[in-house]
Amino acid sequence: MKRWKNALLFLSLMGPGIITANIDNDASGITTYSVAGARFGYNLIWTLIPTTVALVVVQEMVARMGVITGKGLSDLIRENYGVRATFFMMLGLLIANFGNTVANFAGWAASMEIVGMSKYIMVPAGAVCIWILVTRGSYRFVEKILLIACLIFIGYVISGIMAKPDWNMVIKRTFLPQIQWSSEYIMLTIAIIGTTITPWMQFYLQSSIAEKGVGKENYKASKLDVIIGCSITDIISFFIIVTCGAILFPHGIRINEASEAALALKPFAGDYASLIFALSLANASLLGAIIVPLATAYYICEAMGWEAGVNKSFKEAPQFMWIYTMMIAVAALLILIPGAPLVTLMVLSAVINGLLLPFVLVYILFLINNKKIMGEYTNTKSSNYISWGTVVVVICLTAFLVITMLFPLT
Repeated sequence: MKRWKNALLFLSLMGPGIITANIDNDASGITTYSVAGARFGYNLIWTLIPTTVALVVVQEMVARMGVITGKGLSDLIRENYGVRATFFMMLGLLIANFGNTVANFAGWAASMEIVGMSKYIMVPAGAVCIWILVTRGSYRFVEKILLIACLIFIGYVISGIMAKPDWNMVIKRTFLPQIQWSSEYIMLTIAIIGTTITPWMQFYLQSSIAEKGVGKENYKASKLDVIIGCSITDIISFFIIVTCGAILFPHGIRINEASEAALALKPFAGDYASLIFALSLANASLLGAIIVPLATAYYICEAMGWEAGVNKSFKEAPQFMWIYTMMIAVAALLILIPGAPLVTLMVLSAVINGLLLPFVLVYILFLINNKKIMGEYTNTKSSNYISWGTVVVVICLTAFLVITMLFPLT
């Protein structure tokens, strides 16, 4: 009986961790994994093990702060480090997240064109649907829709199985990496790890836990939610690399976008594998287009002390709703403008994310170890060693990624 009660309790509390981690596999993330598989086969699968560990470590700390304080990360940074520091961080995150939103609408447009639908119809339609979902739905309703949509990521698992990979080689490369010292291999290794831990995720996770009202008595369930979410997201990443590694790599097909992977699969894996890959990309892109603007609205409003929350109306939280609305409207409009500088904006977004990530992670570690804020729930010594080690590695890799984006390796 107790097991059933615990299971029901977890089902009522799950959501923030699973949703946040899964939507990290947005259009840009899927592109990274697709390119990795197409260019290096199974040789980059091993990176998903340290990536999962790093993601769990960071997300667990953020979830713990949300549960114990009942506040968002922006709230805590503003209260402890001042409005000025918070304002400039929020400004940078606004620009970075706008680029991410544009990337997700671009993924939505490309996936719709693969299945024969015009982006001039589907982009506005998608934008209107997700706007209505968030501005008219309650937090609980929106969360249920997002959790259901997360199930569609199973399409990548199906594509991976349909690709009929050499599973012995897949397992071998997962645990016995064949490292190459080419600039492209190094860049993709860093990109896989770097695209997994992004600033917006930390703000969204903590804000959603706070809005859901998860109490400290339910911390263990919230922690399990995070661990399951981080594990699922990298299982999906695993199958994306496997799919492209099994089909595109042997034929020397080089791609630059996830939508190109969906098209390239067709001659080798058949119409169904290609369609599943494309529809999964559409789902991931639309989910990213919902969550990234939502995360932006959360942390800007928290930083400025404005009302925020999906449960609020336009009248109760006008700034929150208008930030969300404008992010979606402007990003969708850009996709429809011929010749718009989308690539430049996406690169700028990635660079700003990389520059901001060290500050966000350091703030998280200082806050999680502040006894006035966390009481008995601060990190233990061993946890701090792991956390600081993870953060230092992520910062070094992200710094290298930013530098090579600004000054490409020859």
